[in-house]
Amino acid sequence: MGRSRRTLPEELLLLALDPATGTTAQPQSLDLGLAGAQLVELALAGRIAPDGDRIAVVVPRPTGDPTLDCALELLRRRGAPVRAVHWIGGPRLGLRQTYLSHLERCGMVHAVEGQMCGVLPTTRYQATDTAISREIKARLDSAIRTGVPPDPRTAALAALAHAVGLGKHLYPGNEGRSSRSRLRDLIRHDPMGGLVAHAVMDVQNGVAAQPRRGAPPAARQAAGTRPVAENARGVPAQPRRGPMARVPAH
Repeated sequence: MGRSRRTLPEELLLLALDPATGTTAQPQSLDLGLAGAQLVELALAGRIAPDGDRIAVVVPRPTGDPTLDCALELLRRRGAPVRAVHWIGGPRLGLRQTYLSHLERCGMVHAVEGQMCGVLPTTRYQATDTAISREIKARLDSAIRTGVPPDPRTAALAALAHAVGLGKHLYPGNEGRSSRSRLRDLIRHDPMGGLVAHAVMDVQNGVAAQPRRGAPPAARQAAGTRPVAENARGVPAQPRRGPMARVPAH
């Protein structure tokens, strides 16, 4: 895989970065989304493929991207197809920081050191070229506005953005309600993106321990998807504590 094109994890992270504060929206669910975005990117590269609600390695050849290749090798070592919810819900400490550091090395963001309450050190990441983030969002805007089925990469990005709760970050307020609804509907245009997005939402809702019952993934995608569960403050529900709960990356 050449590096002339940004990967889906990178694009998802750039979408989540707030240009004003330098922080990431929905950080806990974003970590799940980044793990899911890796799966979609590997599928687009022809290295893995869906097998029901599981992920199977079909071509173990490295992609040339170190972070993706690490994920590919971990999948290969499983020796058998792994359920998407188990992969996404597994511990991946530091994945968000890994991609932030990568974006910094590529010159797409720069780190801003600071302090919280004048004591605790903090690091924010500001985009060095906001045109890149605008171009990524413009692809989603175009798919939402025109209603034309997007390419698989854009459809998967939309599915992941919806799954991690970025809809209200990208399209805030009452005026953004219809755009958020259409963003959710784009999930049906890419089977792998739909599978992964459903897995991300299942992990957040604490239902990853049991196989999904009912219609197969393709049928669920054709029927649409449910929105991320939210509490009264509009924050996506966090995973239940238990074997599948993830420790948030810091």
